[in-house]
Amino acid sequence: MIREDRFLISRKAFAIDLATVTGEQHERGDRTAFSGSARAIWFRRQSGVTRACLGSLMLFSHYLPGRLDLDDPNAVLSADLDGRYGGDCHGRWDGENYWGAQKPDTIAEHLALLQPMLANYPKVPAGYDGWWRF
Repeated sequence: MIREDRFLISRKAFAIDLATVTGEQHERGDRTAFSGSARAIWFRRQSGVTRACLGSLMLFSHYLPGRLDLDDPNAVLSADLDGRYGGDCHGRWDGENYWGAQKPDTIAEHLALLQPMLANYPKVPAGYDGWWRF
């Protein structure tokens, strides 16, 4: 992944909770395979409407040249990871409508993050590191 200081919605960037970056790796011939995940937030635009999203991000690579330092989230994120699947959205807010969870407590938790996130677009919310793109 590549970390950028400037946000451009066209680059499909993610802000990541570094404390949630996890994964495992194993040897694959003379290369290393890595599979992990992280909690992430992002903005997307559809039909001219900007949406704040939260969810999980699958992190993987089948052929890294060497082992990653799994104790360093920046080292993991800086690896040549595959992002073809994007984020798995668990909740989304467009300023008018919420999509996501059905449990009232989970909805409240999501909106507590998503509403101020959209209101402060494109700032990175506290507790997240951004912007990362594949």
